[in-house]
Amino acid sequence: MRSVKNSRFYNEILEEFKYSFGELYVFQGYVISEIYEGETIGWECGEQMVKDVSSFLNTNGGDLIFITNRINSYSVIASDWLKFFKHSYSLKSYFVVSSNSVGTLNSTIEKLFFKKKIRHFNSLDEAILEAKSMLVESFDK
Repeated sequence: MRSVKNSRFYNEILEEFKYSFGELYVFQGYVISEIYEGETIGWECGEQMVKDVSSFLNTNGGDLIFITNRINSYSVIASDWLKFFKHSYSLKSYFVVSSNSVGTLNSTIEKLFFKKKIRHFNSLDEAILEAKSMLVESFDK
């Protein structure tokens, strides 16, 4: 698995946010997170990312696809998705990129609290191409 920084899509980034727990890359219509090894991600981390993206793009997220590029092993407090929705945030779609069973297991638990379908991908390129395809389909409607 590789980072966004080492992908062919890096030059399309509109904005980068660096945090103590990871990095967030904003593209046109989608956002990619890469969380550092060993971190535990809960609403406090999520809220900071949401506020930064919302402010930068002037959106509540309903038109965005969120891609979590799980290149490192970390934990997610899955129940904190309830806080995300409680604050009237939303996502068009949620993609998980992971090549190992731990990433898939984490997202299985997240499904209990996330209101929409979580889509899984084995590579970042696959996830980005699908996001771009979904955005084109939305634009064509």
